[in-house]
Amino acid sequence: MSIDFDAVVIGAGPAGATAAILLARAGWSVALIEKQPFPRRKVCGECLAASNLPLLDALGIGAAFNALAGPDLRKLALLRGRDSVVADLPAGANPAQRWGRALGRETLDTLLLEQAGSAGALILQPWSVQSVEGEPGAWRCVIRSADSGAARTLKARLAIDAHGSWQALPWSRNQPRRTRRGSDLLAFKANFRAATLTPGLLPVLSFKGGYGGMVVGDAGLTTLACCIRRDRLEGGTRASGQRAGEAVGALLERECAGVRRALRSAARDGAWLAAGPIAPGIRLRDDDQIFRIGNCAGEAHPILGEGMSMALQSAWLLCAQLLVGTAPPDGAGQRDAARRYAADWRRAFAPRVRLAALVAHVAMRPMLAAPLLALARAWPGLLTLGARLGGKARCAVSPALIARLAHAAPSAAGTAAAAPEPTTAGLQPAT
Repeated sequence: MSIDFDAVVIGAGPAGATAAILLARAGWSVALIEKQPFPRRKVCGECLAASNLPLLDALGIGAAFNALAGPDLRKLALLRGRDSVVADLPAGANPAQRWGRALGRETLDTLLLEQAGSAGALILQPWSVQSVEGEPGAWRCVIRSADSGAARTLKARLAIDAHGSWQALPWSRNQPRRTRRGSDLLAFKANFRAATLTPGLLPVLSFKGGYGGMVVGDAGLTTLACCIRRDRLEGGTRASGQRAGEAVGALLERECAGVRRALRSAARDGAWLAAGPIAPGIRLRDDDQIFRIGNCAGEAHPILGEGMSMALQSAWLLCAQLLVGTAPPDGAGQRDAARRYAADWRRAFAPRVRLAALVAHVAMRPMLAAPLLALARAWPGLLTLGARLGGKARCAVSPALIARLAHAAPSAAGTAAAAPEPTTAGLQPAT
């Protein structure tokens, strides 16, 4: 069975779901493909900077986010060993939404996915992509149901890759496996109840061979997340005999007094999550035929906590280039849109990627981190400036662009014969 769409979006995280919402609202027929069932936890620090809150309002989940998210994040701390420096976080530009907050991905992603369905996108979950072939204007995407094993083919004018960092798509599965290196950065995360971290404080952790952060999010849960070099982790697990997550937690408590104090009376809520190795860098190209958003386009070291900002905002930047006419662009139009989008993306995010790499490498090296801590102690405003340069207070999507996309008129023509309904009708296995 073959079903036609204007767009297929691969991955229903914040980037993919945002793109699906905006395109479906404009009258496009959209298939949103997600391999994992929701809700699901993710290795993610869960912070959402204030610069993104107008986007959530325009997407229709702002009220739900406000009702569920953790306290306003007003302070930033740099913690290393027994030392700490506290500074103000920069306020957002919107007087009514000046402070970021934290919300678990199991909740945020579900809110966005439900909104995509309400906008008219066809949600295919849990379905996995088996192959994507063709060219701009004429793509064929073969998908398979995780529940039944049934395979279906989707035809689409354009394809958007938003599948994230951790799993390869069909066109990259045949590439040689990357050699394991001691310098690989592995990501870990755990949630804790009854921790004593000050609400509204966003600590950044610096330790030999890694970096991390803590935050109080929804339901009073404290999230502890970090990235650690493989050689540092393996040395610790061999010495202790612990599982990787427990070894990471013990290392953080041992090497960072602020973590030890916050978790002294806490109980872990659920298991440690692990993923990686992370691959920071810019993957976007001017000649991409399949559009990339979120981590597929580029990934910053998580020390700045800007991953979700880049995911949401990159989807808006792409849709701004796609929703310029009365119908989805043809192949030539897509190639032009790809070049314009790549230029916009680099202006907005390349400085963040470079700054995050610099800060991460300093934080992981004691000889560099100690002078940084001393400088921050003498000038706490350095931390505020770093957070501002990292994008905490500035959105890559202008208020005018938010207004234009939020109220985009449905296109006059689409590939599908009728506007899609948020069901999987026609994609269920035959009985």
